[in-house]
Amino acid sequence: MDSGTISGIVTVVFIVVFIGIVWWAYSKGNKQRFEDAGKLPFDDDDAPAKQGDKQ
Repeated sequence: MDSGTISGIVTVVFIVVFIGIVWWAYSKGNKQRFEDAGKLPFDDDDAPAKQGDKQ
């Protein structure tokens, strides 16, 4: 095998991995989980106040 063949194989593998990640990220089964994770930064209302913070 020369370097061109190896480079082609690696490129195909990375394209397949990329398509797999995109498919996983946009699948309907993960939608609710990602929606919940996206709201996490705004859900810390129950966190105790730091010293020096006024309420």
